[in-house]
Amino acid sequence: MKKHTLGKLHKNTLHQQIVSLLAQRIINTMHPGDKLPSERDIAADLDVNRATVREALKKLEMLGLIEIRHGEGIFIKDYLTSGNLELFKMMIYLNDTIPFSILQNLLEIRKIIVPQMAAIASQNINREEIQLFESIIENNDTILEKDLAVHQLIAKASKNLLYMFLLNFFNQIFRDFGYLYFENPDNQTRSQKFHRELLEAFKSGNSKKAFSITQNVLEYTEKRIYAYYSQIYPDRG
Repeated sequence: MKKHTLGKLHKNTLHQQIVSLLAQRIINTMHPGDKLPSERDIAADLDVNRATVREALKKLEMLGLIEIRHGEGIFIKDYLTSGNLELFKMMIYLNDTIPFSILQNLLEIRKIIVPQMAAIASQNINREEIQLFESIIENNDTILEKDLAVHQLIAKASKNLLYMFLLNFFNQIFRDFGYLYFENPDNQTRSQKFHRELLEAFKSGNSKKAFSITQNVLEYTEKRIYAYYSQIYPDRG
């Protein structure tokens, strides 16, 4: 039986699995300047066609993990200087659980960006968006869906395209993991309070209040998430 040094693949998602396998190897065991096996050797090792490997390598190059030098080979790049948000997102999902350092990075940058976003939104929000905010609070969605919708509205009301895209990035991640936070009734109550207070700040156009309210809830969220993480993974904090 053939021994696969890189790992085994399932036929239904070959391309993405190759990307994940190689990304794990690059991030966990390789260094900038190291050389990957050739496209031909990777295909032979994984028992797939070269076109599938080529597609995966293009994805890794787009992520900033490798540089393909025609006639020379495939070289590892320093992802700290060449990576992007899509690579950051991949690193979140690359292992069985989020690395604590990645979790810290995520929460820290969210705490920096979102309060300022809320302050700007309080100045730019229109009547239709206020009405939408009220309907979000009153509807029967889960608290997770409400919270995601509120943050989406904050970004939209800011009228800043980059803020909108950044919030999309955050929301995709918190949609996957937020249920853990909202299992706690105290956290549900805290978010409901945040929604009501922020709505009032938006109605009055009070940017300082919007900033403070959002900063406070994110600090509360951060502490709760760290506490939960340390309970589940006491050796990883």
